[in-house]
Amino acid sequence: MQMLWSCKGGVLQYLIMGFIWKAVSGQIHYSIPEEMQKGSFVGNIAKELGMDGKHLSDRELRILTRSGMVQYFALNYNSGHLQTSERIDREEICGQSVKCILNFQVIVESKRKLYSVEVEITDINDNAPHFPPEEQELKINEISTEGSRFPLPEAQDPDLGINSIKSYQLTGSDHFSLEVQMGENGARHAELVLAKYLDREQQSVYELILTATDGGDPVRSGTAQIQVIVLDTNDNAPIFMQPVYEVSTEENIPKGSTVCIVRATDLDEGINGEVKYSFRKNTKKDSQMFFLNSTSGTITLMGNLDFEVSSSYEFEVQAEDIGGLFDRAKVEIIVTDLNDNAPELTVTFLTNSIYENSPGGTVIAILNAEDQDSGINGEITCSVPRNVPFTLKKSLNNFYNLITTGDLDREQVSDYNITVTVTDHGTPSLSAATVIALHILDTNDNPPLFEESGYTFYFAENNHRGALIFYLKANDLDWADNSRIIYSIIGGQMSDSLLSSYLSINSETGAVYALQSLDYEDFHEIQFQVKAQDGGSPPLSSNVSVTLFILDQNDNTPEILYPSPPTDGSTGVELASRSSEPGYMVTKVVAVDADSGQNAWLSYQLIKATEPGLFTVGLHTGEIRTARFFLEKDALKQSLVVLVKDNGQPPLSASVTVTVVLADSIPESLSDLSSISAPVQSQSSLTFYLVVAVAFVSCLFFTFLLVLLALRLRSWKKSQLFESGSVHFNGVPVSQFVGIDGVRAFLQSYCQEVSLTAGSRKSHFTPSKREYSSTLTNQQTSEVKDLILSDEDLNSGDQIRIQVS
Repeated sequence: MQMLWSCKGGVLQYLIMGFIWKAVSGQIHYSIPEEMQKGSFVGNIAKELGMDGKHLSDRELRILTRSGMVQYFALNYNSGHLQTSERIDREEICGQSVKCILNFQVIVESKRKLYSVEVEITDINDNAPHFPPEEQELKINEISTEGSRFPLPEAQDPDLGINSIKSYQLTGSDHFSLEVQMGENGARHAELVLAKYLDREQQSVYELILTATDGGDPVRSGTAQIQVIVLDTNDNAPIFMQPVYEVSTEENIPKGSTVCIVRATDLDEGINGEVKYSFRKNTKKDSQMFFLNSTSGTITLMGNLDFEVSSSYEFEVQAEDIGGLFDRAKVEIIVTDLNDNAPELTVTFLTNSIYENSPGGTVIAILNAEDQDSGINGEITCSVPRNVPFTLKKSLNNFYNLITTGDLDREQVSDYNITVTVTDHGTPSLSAATVIALHILDTNDNPPLFEESGYTFYFAENNHRGALIFYLKANDLDWADNSRIIYSIIGGQMSDSLLSSYLSINSETGAVYALQSLDYEDFHEIQFQVKAQDGGSPPLSSNVSVTLFILDQNDNTPEILYPSPPTDGSTGVELASRSSEPGYMVTKVVAVDADSGQNAWLSYQLIKATEPGLFTVGLHTGEIRTARFFLEKDALKQSLVVLVKDNGQPPLSASVTVTVVLADSIPESLSDLSSISAPVQSQSSLTFYLVVAVAFVSCLFFTFLLVLLALRLRSWKKSQLFESGSVHFNGVPVSQFVGIDGVRAFLQSYCQEVSLTAGSRKSHFTPSKREYSSTLTNQQTSEVKDLILSDEDLNSGDQIRIQVS
């Protein structure tokens, strides 16, 4: 055995160095002898593939394996060498095939490329010729003539070529010689040749030794003991009806079925005519598959035929009579294929996810499709549904690449379940399918989009700081960070700094807030843009125009432009001729309102007048006109209080006091103005009035106490005078004491009309029937003062009527 292994080692080294080659078709070929030890070097496959053989990983290079198949080779990831992983017996794998080739595939995952590798297993002389273990018995009739030939058992040697049987040698008797014939297939058949006549009476049994020798190095041999029994005369041998029996049968016939019946006839009679059938040159596999009835010649099936295991069986049957005469015939059983194997689909490489912007032709999976049937039953078709953007492309033998054929859009379809179906062409056809789940990864290919192309919002003025004005919402069809939107305000009709002082936007929610109170009177609308930007890389964005209209509120009171506002407490004075007819426009109140719309619609109303019914005010014009002719009894000065009110809710108003002086002519009007006194009421604040009122009440109280005390004192003095009788008031008028009794006069209010006559200085007081309250402004009062007549004018003799309150 050591000698055998040493020889094998030399042959191995020679074969490894001499038969490694690589085909230009992308197929890698190696040749190694059988029976190499586990871990033996086969080839430097990493170098063949142009890879660095040091420190490889199964993620870079690996052998594709199929379930149920023995893996005879493995990769050494430290050296990049292909090594044997199991003992390889060529005879066990390939039997008597001339060439024994093992095919497998390797995949370079970084390149996503497959390479086909074939390793040819060469024969070595590891099997010695051997005969059937039992002793062979040969019966020869004694009347056999010289030169008669008798078949000898053939030795079996699983080796091929020079390692198979080369010669036979016969020893044991000089009555027999050996002749070796070459068959059609190159096999050697040994026959026993009768060299001398036999005489059963002299010797009935001969013990011979047949030796078979092969041509290997070292030479191996095997022997068989042959016992030759000399029989009595039997001069007719059995003859088969046909030399070759060809039978065709389907692979699915059940056990026990009759496959073939062989027939041989013997012209002898009796026991010499009885024929026995037996297998000749039958392998162990054939003997386990078929049974030959030795009497009837019926061949029945004992195993299961499988076209994929063996498509044909060939063996010899022998018909032998009792006298040892025989004949042989060949039996050929052809197994017809049925479509009994469904195609097999194996995923050898798979990517579970790709980006939606992956280019067309991106490899998703590599699949291997095979069918163990043959012919049309083994022809297969791989397909995927038409409604998916994927297709199958054949790459190598029965390997297919599943690739993309078009643009992917995660927003339309985010996950695919791709059904890959393989179908054979048999009848009925069989198929297999596998589902490949593919997740489409998002890329930032969709900008945020607002629901509308532009927005218009309305918001009332005088809002609180931080008040929510409106919401904006943009949608992004992308996923995760690519769809996270940030809002910002950009550009507008006003500068960015001014805009940012009024408005603020929540970058996450799109809510716009007012940073301060908005005033319609400052600006009616704000135009700006809102930008929505996603969180992708690079980010995408879109803008939308927003118009914010400020709604007016009634927050401004009417402003009276004419008569102008008072400045010094005086009132404005308008002149009117006493001869004016009804409808004569005396003056016009002009007012404006800073608000807009109905909040700025003004109406005028006369709320107070010296002579009710004498003047009218236009509701919408503010024109003050006479309502009737002036009468002599009408007062010289007419005070009119006009209320200006807007149409807001609630309405706001302002009032103005207009003083109209009646006169026949302008000089007369100037002299009449001297009768106008300054108003008693001042436009002081409420606090001033309260202080004055408190002071007045306090003074009145103290005055009352003093008067009461004085009265008590006076009463006491009178009583003293009357008692003494020394004091008399004779000749003194009683009116001299009116000042004491008239203290009560200070507690009452009088309105008197005073008439002054120039020159005489005579005063005449008459009570007035009316009381007036002056509403003239400071400015109007000053105007009146400027128009008061001098002393010289008073001496002119004109009469001036002055009303004093």
